[in-house]
Amino acid sequence: MKHRQTTSETLNGVETLDALFALRVRQTPQGEAYRQFDAASGKWAGNTWEQIAARVDALCHAIETLRLPHGARVAILLPNSVNAICADQASLALGLVPVPMHAIDNPASIGYILNDCQASMLVLSTYAQWRAIESTCEEMPHLKLVVLTDDGEHRRSAADAPVSPQVCTMQQWLSSATSEVVGSAPLPRSVAAEDLAAIVYTSGTTGKPKGVMLTHRNILVNIKSVLARVQVLPTDVFLSFLPLSHTFERTIGYYLPIAAGSCVVYARSAALIADDLKTARPTVLVSVPRIYERFYAKLQEKLSHSNRFTRFLFQLAQAVGWRRFCRRQGLPDGAGGMSVFDPVLWPILERLVARAVLAQFGGRLRTAVSGGAPMSQTVAQCFLGLGLPLLQGYGMTETSPVVAANAIDDNWPTTVGRALDGVEVRIRENDELQVRAASVMKGYWNRPEDTRLVMTDDGWLRTGDQAVIEQGRIRISGRIKEIMVTSTGEKIAPADLELAVMSDPLFEQAMVVGESRPFIAALVVLNRTLWTDLAAGLKLDPADPASLHAATTNELLIQRIKQATKQFPYYAVPRAVWATLDAWTVENSLMTPTLKLKRNALHARLRAEIDEIYR
Repeated sequence: MKHRQTTSETLNGVETLDALFALRVRQTPQGEAYRQFDAASGKWAGNTWEQIAARVDALCHAIETLRLPHGARVAILLPNSVNAICADQASLALGLVPVPMHAIDNPASIGYILNDCQASMLVLSTYAQWRAIESTCEEMPHLKLVVLTDDGEHRRSAADAPVSPQVCTMQQWLSSATSEVVGSAPLPRSVAAEDLAAIVYTSGTTGKPKGVMLTHRNILVNIKSVLARVQVLPTDVFLSFLPLSHTFERTIGYYLPIAAGSCVVYARSAALIADDLKTARPTVLVSVPRIYERFYAKLQEKLSHSNRFTRFLFQLAQAVGWRRFCRRQGLPDGAGGMSVFDPVLWPILERLVARAVLAQFGGRLRTAVSGGAPMSQTVAQCFLGLGLPLLQGYGMTETSPVVAANAIDDNWPTTVGRALDGVEVRIRENDELQVRAASVMKGYWNRPEDTRLVMTDDGWLRTGDQAVIEQGRIRISGRIKEIMVTSTGEKIAPADLELAVMSDPLFEQAMVVGESRPFIAALVVLNRTLWTDLAAGLKLDPADPASLHAATTNELLIQRIKQATKQFPYYAVPRAVWATLDAWTVENSLMTPTLKLKRNALHARLRAEIDEIYR
């Protein structure tokens, strides 16, 4: 019987991401690569690998006219789309370094990244975006060209300044580059495994994003290790909606499908994910816990309006399904209950309950991956019990990113699974999980001291997460660093954000919250004198406690907080506020003797208020 090569075996000779893309184009030129919604026609449009390769080739010729040196940075500020993929692949093919950025990040944060990485070229959607970014920076001396993917009026008025960099639409740029490149010899290009494949910015402890340097080898090693853990097929369809500025999406939702020859469908927007799931009917879903939490919340809301029998059927289906799952996985909590009747009950409950729930995800998911933040056990147990093939994993931007993951036949949802092949893990002081692997980053861009601090003397990466390793499986138990991780996987340093809020004299004290929540909120103590003046301007009684929580008060406080934190990435800016005039002090046990916030005490004292914010 002839041996059938696995996907990971076919990648043995591939050392760079541009070579990975070229291999895919050679192997399945007519296979569907990407599908996205065309607003002009109102239809979904697909692209073959051969068509994508032609677009990448055209971009390569255009970029060549800039004569950028090897390793020059190309900033890509686009929503998930074919345009973003082509810009990334053209950069990689020419030995340049893509710098992916979140398309809805705030202009000040984008301006900082452009200058920090010394980007030579920026690709983004609209001229309005560029003008907003430009207004936040006095100068961007390294930026030569700004390319707009959306056609439209973009010419500067005579009063606009400065005259550099050049700004043009993609169509104009490609047309001019075609005529310029005729008869000129292309620059010799050579891409090596140790060359940078991306600088991915992640929040740092200083409040400013840090650029994580990932090489071609880092990412390819991670892809091969993931493929050894989770089966991905050429017939698979991915639905992509996590931003490509996140390493989780870049590796698992972008490069991994290239390796497998799978099709990626780009969701229209976060608001339309539920509709797009039903349209695309993906077989693989890569997400953060927040998406599953959202589906769970809607499910519970619907059940709350259902009759008693419907609620009973749902609870029974979840309980029977969970017992079945536990028995299959060998989980210790799979026994008990009416398990003797489960084989008879499940086919009925699956037809009446489970199929309807799974249909909300498109009805044919083979693998649903959750990463970037911890998932509620209640949510995980519900969906696993109903038959959703949900796999949790763990990783960091600094590890390209996957460190550990569960597998379909070895899935313990209270853990993040076993370390991938080739990844070493250990527990050291303060129960910190440390990692050593070929997928660990090269370091932080232009921050050798930060790189030194995060690495041990013997070459292990300090994750900052506390963990326990049980029977080879990793269970994350807490965090050493004072870093919050939202349910969407964003990381925020609370101390720096709180200092920014308190730069406004109205806010005497501030604590931000958002760990495992969908967004950041601020709890603030107001200056009594300034509050009196503010209330008067709003025609409110400053002595009435209800005035602190009036709609007009909340709107104004949020505006001032946004102004105070405008230098932070969009995801770090608080979206809700709760205010008080009662100070947090040493005497009321909410501050330490050195005047630091007692966060646990504050969380306990204000638990009801925090829950109300997120309700």
